[in-house]
Amino acid sequence: MHIFAISKQIKDFFSIQVRRGSSLILFTLVFGTITVSMIVLGVAQYALTEYKASIHTYHRDVALHIAEAGIQYYRWHLAHDSDDFFDGTGGLPGPYQHEFYDKNGDVLGYFSLEITPPASGSTIVVVKSTGWTTNQPQSSRTISVRLGFPALTDYAFIQNGNMSFSATTQVHGKVHSNGGIEFNGTTDALIESAKTTYTVNGQTKNGVWGIGGPQEFWNFPVPAKDFVGITADLTAIKTMAQNGGLYFNSTGQQGYQAVFLSNGTFQLYRIRNVDCYNGYNISGSYGSGSLCYDERQSNRVNLGNYAIPSNGVIFFEDHVWVEGVVDGRVTLAAGRFPVVSSQYRNIYISDNLTYEQKSGDDVLGLIAQGYIIVPHNVPTNMEINAAALSQFRSIYRPHYRNVGCTNCGSTSAVNATRNSLSFFGSQISYETGGWKYISGNTVVSGFINTNHTYDGNLLYTIPPGFPVGETYELISWEEIL
Repeated sequence: MHIFAISKQIKDFFSIQVRRGSSLILFTLVFGTITVSMIVLGVAQYALTEYKASIHTYHRDVALHIAEAGIQYYRWHLAHDSDDFFDGTGGLPGPYQHEFYDKNGDVLGYFSLEITPPASGSTIVVVKSTGWTTNQPQSSRTISVRLGFPALTDYAFIQNGNMSFSATTQVHGKVHSNGGIEFNGTTDALIESAKTTYTVNGQTKNGVWGIGGPQEFWNFPVPAKDFVGITADLTAIKTMAQNGGLYFNSTGQQGYQAVFLSNGTFQLYRIRNVDCYNGYNISGSYGSGSLCYDERQSNRVNLGNYAIPSNGVIFFEDHVWVEGVVDGRVTLAAGRFPVVSSQYRNIYISDNLTYEQKSGDDVLGLIAQGYIIVPHNVPTNMEINAAALSQFRSIYRPHYRNVGCTNCGSTSAVNATRNSLSFFGSQISYETGGWKYISGNTVVSGFINTNHTYDGNLLYTIPPGFPVGETYELISWEEIL
């Protein structure tokens, strides 16, 4: 009986364990199936999400390329019609939508263009391009770029002839010469010559040479600048002056004087007589009393006060003296037509010529058919703020001598030198000019110390009517979120 009872207990025990094991297996199978199903479902959901994300990313990438294609298309359009800011529609407002095709000729998507024309006095065009695909138009991308004509005012100096910079000269900005350059001063930008070598006083010199530097900034030879192409069309500027600007005919006397005032106006005078000083002309020939460039203020006629015109263009068909404080955007030009070399009109900077503010809001362009000259009677420390262009001659101060004034009632010696010149802007001329004359190591005439600084505000926001390059360049690129 005892053995039988033990056997029954063992049987019951194993029966219970079997039942428990079956339940555990069933539990494991059920919950294992659920777990595996959840894992499979999660992986599938993750894969689907990743797939959708990759498809979305793909369409956004393609949309960006389509938007970029819209920008490139309009750059091409402006290269063929630089004044059309309406996508060839004849003036209809945008946006302007275009189809975008793949390599098989099928429509892959579209781009839409919004074009903002240049503001007055600027060459900057804003083009906004939005691109999208046909299969997922909601995944669009938008790019905005600024395009502008590069101006000649990107340089501190551009000159067609040979150039020479003394040891007391500082240049802040690029220099380009179609001739050779003797550079003994200091700079912080490129000094470029179109010459590999050239001849100076019978000696062969490199395109850029001298004791100045840093010489790492010297670059030669580079392509020459086309002065026929870059010089201003004075006929067009004259037309601008006659249509919305101010035009003044010949005085029949010496010319005009424009004194800019800090209230956006200028006082205009007619010059009846000038004073003449002894010195050397631009070719080096000495003449007694031959440098007749100083207006005689005791013998001038007040013609009144004028506001800077809305289009900013003032044209004189005569010589003109200019000075004062410029408040506004203006180009002052001097020329005579028909164009005859002996009748070129000059601009004389007779005193300090500065901006009310150097923030870019105040801009002055000086364009002369002939010379742009700083005459004898100017401040000992002189400042000029301008983009100056001599179309056929040069920009310079004459080589005066320490002798008396020939026809102004004074026989006492006068000082041919001035202490300093600070020129803020650009100097562009066809012929060789200069600001100082040196004998040995001494400045004997002109400005002893000269500082020439490029005005970065003038690169794309140029004076009215000032010449610019022929093709638009990319200024900035950004994606708009």
